Amino acid sequence: MSILTANRLDDGRVIYLGEDDRVVEAIGEARVLDDSSAEAALAYAAARPGIFVNPYLVETDGHRPSGRDRLKETIRSAGPTVGNSLRRETL
Repeated sequence: MSILTANRLDDGRVIYLGEDDRVVEAIGEARVLDDSSAEAALAYAAARPGIFVNPYLVETDGHRPSGRDRLKETIRSAGPTVGNSLRRETL
């Protein structure tokens, strides 16, 4: 299973592809993709460079990052690690 993540073009925030191809900011709202739908989702996001910057798939266990990038993706989902100016209001 995987989820699709990227950075949003206009503000650089971490975003995810949610249900009905919506852009969501919380990893808990991301659509969990099986192998067959993951590649189609990646193609969908890659075709929208005005929204998704550098989209990629992240291995997950439900909505929790897993695999070798688990730590990196956990930090990304929580927001910036320095300063508070870009910190999200809610997770």
